[in-house]
Amino acid sequence: MQLRRSAVNVASRIAEAHGRLNDVEMRKGLGAARAAVNELQTQTELAASLGFFDEIASSELLDLGTRVAKLINALLGVLEPEGEPANSRRD
Repeated sequence: MQLRRSAVNVASRIAEAHGRLNDVEMRKGLGAARAAVNELQTQTELAASLGFFDEIASSELLDLGTRVAKLINALLGVLEPEGEPANSRRD
């Protein structure tokens, strides 16, 4: 049950970040989503070590978490860094 709550939390944090009004606030929301992915992966590893998941299932869940974390990192990479106005960016 806790794993389900954590998974929903990841999606909720991403949705919340999407609704932010500026890049700084969106970065904060995506940071919270990334932290939620880390929490979910930790819970998955603990559940697997306690025998609640077999190795294949836990590996698949951890791989999905890694993929989601990479997507979040990619989103963070295209947002303006904190404290840097949009028009001062050098491309």
